[in-house]
Amino acid sequence: MMGSRSTTAWMVGALLCAGTVHAQGTAQATPPKLPPGVSPALWKLSVPPGAEPTPEKVALGEKLFLDPRLSADNTVSCSTCHEPAMGFVDGKALSTGIKGQQVTRNSPTVLNAMFNASQFWDGRAGTLEDQAKLPILNPREMGMPSPEAVVAKVQAIPEYATAFKTVFGREVNYDDLASAIAAFERTQFSGSARFDAFIHGDAKALNASEKRGWALFNGKARCNSCHAANIVSPLFSDQKFHNIGIAAHKQDFVQLARKAVDVVRLGDEKQIDELALQTEFSELGRFLVTKKENDIGTFKTPTLRNVGITGPYMHDGSLTTLWDVMDHYNKGGVANPYLDGGMQRLGLTEPEIDDLVAFLFTLTDTRYTKFNGQELARQQKRKSTRPERDTAVALGKKGNLGDLAPNPDLAVKNPAAVGVYGAETSVPGAAK
Repeated sequence: MMGSRSTTAWMVGALLCAGTVHAQGTAQATPPKLPPGVSPALWKLSVPPGAEPTPEKVALGEKLFLDPRLSADNTVSCSTCHEPAMGFVDGKALSTGIKGQQVTRNSPTVLNAMFNASQFWDGRAGTLEDQAKLPILNPREMGMPSPEAVVAKVQAIPEYATAFKTVFGREVNYDDLASAIAAFERTQFSGSARFDAFIHGDAKALNASEKRGWALFNGKARCNSCHAANIVSPLFSDQKFHNIGIAAHKQDFVQLARKAVDVVRLGDEKQIDELALQTEFSELGRFLVTKKENDIGTFKTPTLRNVGITGPYMHDGSLTTLWDVMDHYNKGGVANPYLDGGMQRLGLTEPEIDDLVAFLFTLTDTRYTKFNGQELARQQKRKSTRPERDTAVALGKKGNLGDLAPNPDLAVKNPAAVGVYGAETSVPGAAK
């Protein structure tokens, strides 16, 4: 089993090699050894001054991340919903907290969360530190009644009282606790997938089907409209919020938004967090944070890195496989008054969907190769169960969901032959 301790040991070693660590526990802002899919420029942009992860702070943060004693009944830790061996998710449609309580959102991966412009599906937290605090206090997650109660509980545990003194030079406080967890999360970057080998010039890293999928990703399937990647930001996410029709399965958005206007208090972090995870208002997405009409039913574009192992998919975990995801997009989503204008039918054939899914599984980090293969096999067994599939709409035989995207002539220029996010490569066979 791939636990986080072996991973963190490697990361801590990289941090020790990255730069001098000062006696007070502040490291020089020098990037550690990074995988090919993560650029030093991106790392520097994503680590605020003073938040550089030191080995001591990372070790403390990992211990806190794995410790169920941070919850009210000592049963739930951060890793309960973000299991390192599973790509830092829990594999459930909706996560479960203390006393078996289910929340209304799917757990996003911690991998590469340090590079997110905002945290959570609705962006209600701006930093990893802010994100780390909220689940501990949410009644359905870890259920602690207040920051003061958390501090008192942690301070009473001798090894933590000692560790906080060593790392921070003072007794436990809630900001330092969140800072330690965030430091651990800042070591969980991911960018060593087969795709990275391919895009850096190894033509044999992807097979023919996967290369066709990469071409479709950049062409007919329009995936790169929201999931484009470049060398500075290789996350396959535009970091924006979109209504793609997932929540429209369940809600009358107009009526729900009218109700929410009278309930939501802008800037009340605790209230918004609880509304997002405990109530019908969860489906309003970003609207809970901004109260802007254009944000009704919008959710953040997730990273596609490690997407093969981080299902079920979407903010509510309602799509079980990547074939379900492609079926949803292929028919142009589910119509609703706030549907993103970019949602149109794709007209993808079944072999094209197979190629796209094959490509998406190449975005998984090589440390999860075995798990990735298991997940691919599991999803393939469900291919005959396709609740989102509507071929007639996808192919334009019914409905009115727009024209198809241009399909590039691969004999002239195949996107699969493009090198590192836009630089031409002369590697023989790259387009085959």
